Amino acid sequence: MFLYIFVFAILIGIYLLTARIGGCSDKWFFVIVMCVALFVGLSDMLGGYDRYIYAEFFDQVADVSMTVSPDYLHECGIFRQWPGEKGFGWLNVLISFLTSNRYIFILILTVIIYVLLYISIRQYAENNILALIVFMGIMFFFTFTYLRQMLGISIAWLGIKYIYDRSFWKFALIILIAFSMHNSALVLFPIYFIPPKRYTINSVLVILSVCLFLGILGVSSFLYDSYGDAFDTERIDILTGSDGGIRFGYFVEAAFFAYIILQNYEVVPDTKKDNVLLNVSLLFCAILLLFIRSENGGRLSWYYAIGVVATLSNIAVYRSQTGQGFTMRMNTFMSYHAFLILLSFFLYFRILRGWGEGGYQILYPYKTFLTNGHRVPDRTFDEYEYDYKYDRDKLYR
Repeated sequence: MFLYIFVFAILIGIYLLTARIGGCSDKWFFVIVMCVALFVGLSDMLGGYDRYIYAEFFDQVADVSMTVSPDYLHECGIFRQWPGEKGFGWLNVLISFLTSNRYIFILILTVIIYVLLYISIRQYAENNILALIVFMGIMFFFTFTYLRQMLGISIAWLGIKYIYDRSFWKFALIILIAFSMHNSALVLFPIYFIPPKRYTINSVLVILSVCLFLGILGVSSFLYDSYGDAFDTERIDILTGSDGGIRFGYFVEAAFFAYIILQNYEVVPDTKKDNVLLNVSLLFCAILLLFIRSENGGRLSWYYAIGVVATLSNIAVYRSQTGQGFTMRMNTFMSYHAFLILLSFFLYFRILRGWGEGGYQILYPYKTFLTNGHRVPDRTFDEYEYDYKYDRDKLYR
């Protein structure tokens, strides 16, 4: 566990060193993001079940690639498992020409996700390191396990730029590519048709209240569970169970983020870019409330998480630029920035601790695939490992 805390502490240290100049240069920020990507991508099947299923399908794709006349659509289970998401299947095929090893495959996917994250933060955030810290609190650990959906999310985030640039076909193309990786990317498509303007606080509160009401009734959860990926639903039911009760954590997270954003509503400049990011962040809260009774539905809000990452970190920058006099600006700077870092660490630690309970310990102790063998004990290995040759030699393929 302490290694993960050390990683977070390193980012805080970098932030403190660069805060006065608005973050790192693009070059150094890219290096930092790639270090985080390597930390995730080099890990030895940490994150639980999902890595194993993606790795098993990739191994099959790589085996088919070695045949004389590969017929991927008929011979590879990945195209039957997710028939509507052929982009992910063909990405597997493409990577199979580079490697047949599941660990290298996961590393490549992880690097792609983080390169796309780098591009999004560079475009949308005023302080890149602070935005990365917020990302770490909200979504970092999901990049260990939900590889397919995180790939779709990181692609879809590139489309936010084309909302405030009003380039519909570029936005639609981005969403289509993301959709081919994970069909849930379609949830981001409606944001293009919401005018990029500032809405009144009362209007926002009414919308959030309606979403909460519908969520408590379970209407949206029923629709999601009917449409959702049955494979994922089955896995969640096995590992965690689902009683259809209200997820109080969704409500707290949505209410808290909405409160922070609305409290600083006037601090955010009234520009198309800032308004779009602001609306995206509020829709993140709205979706959490809509799916307050769904075990899986809250994952749809992740497509809007870039709005929270950018808006919360940008508010910190904008607040430090307001106020009368240097002393007042510094007090504003220190108070909100410290609060945002503590909030991010709380969210980070909550998932870190939660994913280490129940005997699964899917995140720690940390181990890379650079050494053979597996962690002991490791319930996910015991239950889901499909090829024990990897345990003796990680690079045997």
